[in-house]
Formats: sequence, C-alpha cells, structure tokens
Amino acid sequence: MKLVVQRVKKANVVVDEKVIGEISKGYMVLLGVGPEDTKETADFLVQKLIKLRIFEDENEKMNLSIKDIDGELLIVSQFTLYADTTGGNRPSFVNAAKPEKANELYEYFVEECKKQNIKKVATGKFGADMQVTLQNDGPVTIILEK
Repeated sequence: MKLVVQRVKKANVVVDEKVIGEISKGYMVLLGVGPEDTKETADFLVQKLIKLRIFEDENEKMNLSIKDIDGELLIVSQFTLYADTTGGNRPSFVNAAKPEKANELYEYFVEECKKQNIKKVATGKFGADMQVTLQNDGPVTIILEK
C-alpha cells in the first residue's frame, strides 16, 4: 500500500461536475493498493498517517499531528501509484491490486480513519474519473508505504 500525503490548506474532488468531497486544513491522501496488501497493512498505515507530525507548532517546527490541529482528511484512490515504467514509456499497472481487492482495502482504510476521531474524513469515488484540486501547504508532501 502506498500513500502520497500532502499537507493542504484546502482540497476537493469533483466527479461529473459535482463536488463529492472537500476539506479545509488537513491531508489530501492519494492511496494505492498492491496485490499483497492486507487489512493489517492498512491498519499500520492508518496509524502512521494519524500520528504523522508534519504541522508546525508554535516554534515553527513540524511537530503536530492531524489530531493536534483538528485537521481533516480527503482520501482518494489512485492505482497509478503502482505504475511501472521500467519496460518503456507507457506505464504498466500489473503491480496494482485488482479492482475488487483495491476497493475493499480502500473502503476499509477510510472506515478505519473515521474511527480515529478525525474532524472530517471525505473521499473521492473509487474507479471514477475525478478532478482533484488542492492548495498544498508548504509545500509538504510525504510518501508512506508498507
């Protein structure tokens, strides 16, 4: 499982010209699922994400978690995180989990995040053509994987 975590001032996701998920200050998370990933993988990364300290404290040090700042999450599935371009210029996605498994673990990840007492957890729509807009804060972008 791979996460691209972006610290944002705001973010939203649009499907069919309708905003289906939006947040203010928090994390915009792109989530990719690999074929070997399990609920245990998701559990580990949920805890890593929630405890990640990349918000600044009063001394301008990255020392605060999303819970510390009462932040929000926007979680968007993105199988292209498993793109393989070693064989040429056209990416192969054979390293991504099959859609059924990926959707199951994506939904599980979202539900586990909701159990963490985060102010708001918004999502994209699995498998949809989405337009994602964000205002990266910093910019700060962190990759988490297991």
